[in-house]
Amino acid sequence: MSVTVSGADRIAEAFASSGKRAALMPYLMGGFPTVEASRAVGAAYAAGGADLVELGVPFSDPLADGPVIHSAGVEALRNGANVDSTLALAAELSPAVPVVVMCYANLVLARGAEGFAAALSEAGVSGLIVPDLPLEETPDILAACDAVGVALVPLVAPTTPDERLARIGALARGFLYTVSVTGTTGERADGDFGEAVRRAKASTSVPVAVGFGIGTPERAAEAAAAGADGVIVGSRLVRAAAEGEDIEALVRGFAAGLSA
Repeated sequence: MSVTVSGADRIAEAFASSGKRAALMPYLMGGFPTVEASRAVGAAYAAGGADLVELGVPFSDPLADGPVIHSAGVEALRNGANVDSTLALAAELSPAVPVVVMCYANLVLARGAEGFAAALSEAGVSGLIVPDLPLEETPDILAACDAVGVALVPLVAPTTPDERLARIGALARGFLYTVSVTGTTGERADGDFGEAVRRAKASTSVPVAVGFGIGTPERAAEAAAAGADGVIVGSRLVRAAAEGEDIEALVRGFAAGLSA
């Protein structure tokens, strides 16, 4: 398949041209609060200054997610959201902002690596995050994503040993998702990003984006000050969507904090 602009290229451009100390990547649960409302949330992200959007596919057993995102996924499944509806949402969002899909390995394997990667490409998706995909099981999915120009974005954690970190970093496409804490997703008031960012940057040539535990513009600014190239904000915005807050204003607040 001929690829004109790869997902990795589009992601790289989003990081390089953000105009902020770190690119802003809000998380959106496909189908939450409703399938239709998730479209409005995604549009608000783009209008509020998001440089990329992480788009979650709801799944019944989301082992990396804390209670807020887990609950949103359950509700999205009740709303009838699935892989197809989430990719339809990605296709709507992708002209405005690079979309990086986050989903669990079972959903990829159910369609086969090549079929899933092709569906992502057809929807204009730039990248794929599979949080429960071990390094040893990466090759087939990585090859399928590379073939259609979709960046397979790996995750590293504070507990990842140096040797394994180097191997993961060498395979990273688009960016390296750096989990800032040991545990699941969720808002946290404290924690030092410095060591996680330093280790991640030493292991890879792609941008380093920090996620998990960033719930305020101040925390986002701390991650940027620690050297993160990107900041991922999830639970705070999912909670805001559930509570009917002004999403665009919230995103603008995060963007302003990263621009200061």
